[in-house]
Amino acid sequence: MKNNITGTVSILINAGAEEVWRALTTPELIKKYFFNTDARSDWKEGSPITFSGSWEGKSYEDKGTILKVEQNKLFKYNYWSSMSGTEDKPENYANISYELDKEGNQTKLTIRQENIADQKTKEHSEQNWLMVLKNLKNLIEKVNA
Repeated sequence: MKNNITGTVSILINAGAEEVWRALTTPELIKKYFFNTDARSDWKEGSPITFSGSWEGKSYEDKGTILKVEQNKLFKYNYWSSMSGTEDKPENYANISYELDKEGNQTKLTIRQENIADQKTKEHSEQNWLMVLKNLKNLIEKVNA
């Protein structure tokens, strides 16, 4: 059964959309801001995407399929986490989207996660996504400083 709960977080980054996009789709950069995860994909619509690593001493292998790619604007994939405690079934996949919007000399990056099980999980997810966004912002702005 699909859940109608959606989590959303945003941040302004002092960089152009091209730089933010590169950070979202380059495995070496993803590893630096996304909890040391290894991301694998060819970054094309319909292709698989996986995230693997170790979190709090437990190994994980998360996976999904890329749903939409609009370079420098939108990257969306579905996603199932091996740590979610749910079966690997379509109804247990969340949709994750990264939306990039130009705001002056900055890029507003919004992460939206759909199909969240409950309010507690939503709050936990939003806290994690905020950490990811802050790490990403720091990484990009340090390079541009």
